[in-house]
Amino acid sequence: MQHKLTLDAVEQLACETLMEAGATKAAASSVARSTRLAERDGIRSHGLLYVPIYAEHLLCGKVSPTAIPSVTTPRPAAVRVDADNGFAHAAIDAGWDSFTKAAKANGVAALSIHNSYNCGVLGHHAERLAQDGLIGLCFTHAPASIAPPGGSKPVVGTNPFSIAVPDGAGGAMLVIDQSASAIAKSEILLRSREGKAIEPGWALDADGNETLDADAALAGSMVPSGGYKGFGVGLLVEVLAAALSGANLSTEASAFSGTKGGPPGTGQFFIAIDPAGFGGDGFHAAMLRLATSITDQDGARLPGQRRADNRTRIEAEGVTVDDALLTRINAAGKPAA
Repeated sequence: MQHKLTLDAVEQLACETLMEAGATKAAASSVARSTRLAERDGIRSHGLLYVPIYAEHLLCGKVSPTAIPSVTTPRPAAVRVDADNGFAHAAIDAGWDSFTKAAKANGVAALSIHNSYNCGVLGHHAERLAQDGLIGLCFTHAPASIAPPGGSKPVVGTNPFSIAVPDGAGGAMLVIDQSASAIAKSEILLRSREGKAIEPGWALDADGNETLDADAALAGSMVPSGGYKGFGVGLLVEVLAAALSGANLSTEASAFSGTKGGPPGTGQFFIAIDPAGFGGDGFHAAMLRLATSITDQDGARLPGQRRADNRTRIEAEGVTVDDALLTRINAAGKPAA
């Protein structure tokens, strides 16, 4: 049976479930907001589907329910947050005001997070910076799942990056959000849960052979987007989000799925640039010309437009959730008897 939930109901369900599993109200609220945004934009793999996993990880100790993020500013334009093995969302929120104020005061600033965890849809953090009038460039790494070209042992994670550009009116003109892999690993997890085949070119099995089986893919390696170029993007993200942030390397991080391995200790690295400190009004004019050169072409669209279209529809229609997922969510926050 299918159910329709409003976005308010999605956020409330996520928040209540995570608090029942032991999360503080502040942490649960941060993650629930992220869940709402994912469902709003039609990114199901990072929405309610992930709530039972979050709850499981609170209960097994992969995520600390008592984490208190600590914020330091070692340099005027450098903000560093220790997530205390809690949710990345709460750690990002803890450092946000210092981060954005530093960017506006200095023209550019960076925020690093360590002892962290999955941060949800990376593009939403970049878009949040754009809504503050800043160019947002965001990086997050993940447990190793991509082997180097010519190798067979995963070294980097799917390691996405995102950039969002302000539109001058409180929103984002465009949002690029892409991983180093041909597809986000969460999409393969979704196919695995649904018992569906994955697409060609997404992943290899443990023997290095291409596979359409989601479970075999999860036991093997993701295919980098664009071959060695995608692996290079993964390394770029690894340098910033892991090595520079003081997080575990992808090869050292425990999986974002399952209960084994303890806290993953991953990291994020965000850069905020105030256009006024560089191109001034000329930046917005140039971006408008650039965007128009794309949108004036029949069939072409700006990066992020599909998500924008989804949110318009889903905000009006609500979110469709089946009985099986609701059952898993309702059971997720309850410790085993």
